[in-house]
Amino acid sequence: MTRALVNVPKTAKRGEVIEIRAMIQHVMETGYREGPNGVMIPRHIIKRFVCKYGGEEIFSAELFPAIAANPFLSFSAVASESGTITFEWTDDKGETQTASADITVT
Repeated sequence: MTRALVNVPKTAKRGEVIEIRAMIQHVMETGYREGPNGVMIPRHIIKRFVCKYGGEEIFSAELFPAIAANPFLSFSAVASESGTITFEWTDDKGETQTASADITVT
């Protein structure tokens, strides 16, 4: 896996609904395409995405071959406390990519 991009507000007021966005650069190869040499390209997709806020899971998604390359996810959460929001993508080869962002809640 390569680069992950995450977008979390730097600050928020307690109880405010915030938008969280995450994208990872990944080919999301379905395993159904032939390469230039006529051989099938092996499947390689992100299978699971998990987001945690203050150590608690607040969002997760199971992904499948129909998802486009460079999957982008956007969801909302309630700002409850200052801390770290962590992101984790796991592919079907068992490789994991992580990213994090801090938020200050006043």
